[in-house]
Formats: sequence, C-alpha cells, structure tokens
Amino acid sequence: MDWTNATPLAALTGGILIGLACAIMLLGLGRIAGVSGLAARAFALSQTGPPWSIAAAFIVGLPFGAGIVNLISGPVIARFPSSPAVVLIGGLLVGFGTRMGSGCTSGHGVCGLSRLSARSIVATLSFVSFGFATVAVMRVLGVLW
Repeated sequence: MDWTNATPLAALTGGILIGLACAIMLLGLGRIAGVSGLAARAFALSQTGPPWSIAAAFIVGLPFGAGIVNLISGPVIARFPSSPAVVLIGGLLVGFGTRMGSGCTSGHGVCGLSRLSARSIVATLSFVSFGFATVAVMRVLGVLW
C-alpha cells in the first residue's frame, strides 16, 4: 500500500467538519444530516423530512463548500478508474441503493452510528463490506490501480 500521498491532517479536518455539520443539523433542527434524504427532499422526490428550503440550502451548500476549499488550498485532482458513462451509471445505482436502504453513508455511517442505531450499524457494515469486495474485484480485473 502506498501512503506517500496520504493527507491525515486534511482527513481529520474534514471529519471534524462533517461531524460538526451533522451535530449542528441535529441539535439546531432536530434532523439527521443524511445527504440522500436531503437530496430527495430538495429535488421533490420525497415529501418527508425537513422543510424544502433547508434541504435545498444543504444540497446547494455542498458544492459551495468544495469551492471554498478549492480557493483556500487549490484544486483537488480527481481520478476516476472508468469512463464518465460508468461513473454516471455507478452514481445512479448508488442513488437507487440509498433510497432502497433508507439512507446513505452520511445518514447511517455518521449520524446513525453515533446514535447506536442497529439499522445503521447493519447498513454501514454492508456499505463497507461491499466496498471492500468491489475494490478487490476491480483490482483482480485490472480496472483499479
């Protein structure tokens, strides 16, 4: 494993900011900061959850936050192991899975685990297990470096 490009301070800072955002949302609004649920509400795919304005503000704030980081620390160079079509299909499958699983990694993995939710523990173990399996298969197939 190559750790030469590891950025533990940036990862720690990001984790703290994610936790802080989730805590503010929970303590301030009494809502879980699950991105898939907020996106479903913002795009009118769901009528449940926080008011539309809050969901939309949260979803619009995500790219703005990334833009601020880009201005402060410079651009992030993203590398994808596949074509844009495969990334798009993968994104749609992830979106379908988050709706089917009643949440995403932010809702289950960050907010649910911190509340010791049994459903979130099972969901997060599933996310991690299938993530490991996917990387292993992609490496065997030579798709992932």
